[in-house]
Amino acid sequence: TIMSYAFQQSKYGRALYDREQALSIAEAGLEYYRWFLAHNPNNLTNGTGQPGPYTYTVDDPEGGEVGNASLSIVGNSSCGVIQSIDITSIGTSNLDPGFPRTLLARYMRPSAATYSYLLNSNVWAGADRSITGRYHSNGGIRMDGTNNSNVSSAVSTWSCTSSFGCSPTQTKNGVWGGGSGSALWSYPAASVDFNGIATSLASLKTYAQTGGGLYFASSTGAVNSRGYHLLFKSNGTVDVYRVTGTVGVKGSSDGSTFVTEYNIIATKSLLGNYAIPSSCSLIFVDDRVWVEGVVKNKVTIIAAPPSETGPAPDAIISNNITYVTNDGLAGLTVMAERNILIPLNSPDIMEIHGIFSAHSGYYGRNYYTTSGS
Repeated sequence: TIMSYAFQQSKYGRALYDREQALSIAEAGLEYYRWFLAHNPNNLTNGTGQPGPYTYTVDDPEGGEVGNASLSIVGNSSCGVIQSIDITSIGTSNLDPGFPRTLLARYMRPSAATYSYLLNSNVWAGADRSITGRYHSNGGIRMDGTNNSNVSSAVSTWSCTSSFGCSPTQTKNGVWGGGSGSALWSYPAASVDFNGIATSLASLKTYAQTGGGLYFASSTGAVNSRGYHLLFKSNGTVDVYRVTGTVGVKGSSDGSTFVTEYNIIATKSLLGNYAIPSSCSLIFVDDRVWVEGVVKNKVTIIAAPPSETGPAPDAIISNNITYVTNDGLAGLTVMAERNILIPLNSPDIMEIHGIFSAHSGYYGRNYYTTSGS
């Protein structure tokens, strides 16, 4: 009985070892294809051109072949372009093939969504700011607020002027200030290619026109009186209105120079209710766009130049934007060639979910005055 128990324990120990080795082999399979994708980003066939699964042999530098990983590769596409790649890796140890282990992973290119804030110029985060997530600028950062993640600048030093609380002008480190999270500050860091985002806008227009997305051409009428209003519904559709008139108010981006802006809708007409195409959840608007509502699935909105002579358009967040669920199945990305603005008539308490990219302007809410309005 004692010998039988000893043999059973030995067999059990070998099984545990085989299972752990199979798990490491499965992980090695994932790491191999991650390396392969770094050199062949859109190749889902392991370079063979044939359907999988594909076998990856795992070697121990000191002991030779230890097992194999069987890899199944599936690409997730939108508008005919691969967005992410799912890999299933089944690891099997040569010691005992009876204990396979399976790992699943999703790989995708780095995204702007990695950051809480991503800026292309100098910035001052005041003491009243509490920033959750990564914060990066291609310029200098004065960080007087609190942060719970990395704060990085692409420059080693920068000239802090009176606009950033320095008088006279002083040379400061890439990130500096009175914030409490200095242990997470870093500089210089790799810069982010904002020009590459502009290049992508032209491709996105083509996807919307020919790849199954929704495309709305430049509206008619005066530039300041036109655009489109998108009202998202909880059933996964969007009501699209053509804006035909606006109200002008005095607004200022810097608090000193006030100009008339036309971001409040006065009149509009319903074009229709549209389902968001699941195969290409992209809405491209060749004009200004107002966005609000409840988003059910994932969708991207682009506001691009209306014409060669007209100004680059803004995206205007006129009301709350929420998700039907917060489990990752719903998501909104809004990209504007110029600004993303919250207008004068926004709610006093406002909730906004999404990823927002203002390419050549800024994201925020202007100063307003009653004088002349």
